[in-house]
Amino acid sequence: MAKPLSWQKYSRNSFKDDLLKIERFLRSRENVCAGACAKFLNASFSRIWAYHDKYNDIAALVLYSRSSLFSVFSGTDIIPLPFFFNRFLGRSSIYSIQGLTKDVVLLEKGMEKNGFIAADTIDYNLMTLDVLPSADCFLNAPPDLMLRPPLPSDREELFLLHSAYEKEEVIPKHGFFNPASSRKTLERLLDGEKMLIASLGSKIVGKINTNATSFTKYQIGGVYVLPEFRGLGIAKIMSASFLKELIIGGMGVNLFVKKRNTAAYKLYQRLGFSVLGDYRISYY
Repeated sequence: MAKPLSWQKYSRNSFKDDLLKIERFLRSRENVCAGACAKFLNASFSRIWAYHDKYNDIAALVLYSRSSLFSVFSGTDIIPLPFFFNRFLGRSSIYSIQGLTKDVVLLEKGMEKNGFIAADTIDYNLMTLDVLPSADCFLNAPPDLMLRPPLPSDREELFLLHSAYEKEEVIPKHGFFNPASSRKTLERLLDGEKMLIASLGSKIVGKINTNATSFTKYQIGGVYVLPEFRGLGIAKIMSASFLKELIIGGMGVNLFVKKRNTAAYKLYQRLGFSVLGDYRISYY
């Protein structure tokens, strides 16, 4: 029987049947929302809003975690503006909104109606890989290149590398580098995610890591080589080796790359990634 269309709020303590319905919806959209899936699986969210269609099936979902909104819609263009923005924005801070571009645009409109204008918007290509990287990506490594997992003794040197990555690739134009926050992020990655580092001699020159683990997907982030060591094929071989192990382990891989970063985009194409769609992160 058809029911009225509505947005409904859930929390981590919602009934099991409700959370199972949300999980089924996320699984159906996993390929475009690995980050949101990971937040759900880790219960690292404070609330979720789900929009129900006339048959009471979930057609859209917005997840709130640590001042960020993750938008996950079902592909329809008839989702109404979330009513909860009016009350929610008055008492909760929003640092960023992310998801497929067309979904984020709807939430941006809700923010604008409440007087919040994005300070920075970054558009990405969302890409996926489910097969082993191309064989030629393993060729022509620098003779003294070493690839290995990080060791506890690497933490301080990795912090310098991770800090450089955040300054170049992560911090929005209106933001500032926070060493304590950067170190906390690195510790979370080292303790809970997978990472591979590249070194030449005794110097760590690059890294790649997962930053989210979904139902059947890893989300890749933190791909970085120090500027003075670029052009040697390190990013290609490091990435290919890391991705090979993840895929042999039975998981697919997603990532999003800035549209303006043509060098990285070409690298991921060479590795075998294909484009799923347009992805956006808007910062406030």
